[in-house]
Amino acid sequence: MDRLSVFLTFMTGPVLVGGLVITVLSLGYFTWPAIIGAVVIGFVLSWPVAYLISRMIKRDDPDWDETRVERTDSVPRPSEREV
Repeated sequence: MDRLSVFLTFMTGPVLVGGLVITVLSLGYFTWPAIIGAVVIGFVLSWPVAYLISRMIKRDDPDWDETRVERTDSVPRPSEREV
């Protein structure tokens, strides 16, 4: 579980949904199915995009060391370090 990606999901979701809705409207599709389709696609893509952004942030951070964390449980405890 990547806790940073959970926080980034709340930011990437509105950006993706808003961008897709603006794209649909600018292409001239003013029907409800087109708008709802753009919203659904934005919601579905929000977590994978947030996960990729989280990986990029951690990969570019020179002080990040994923070997510091012991992988003992499948669900990390809140008091433990980030995965």
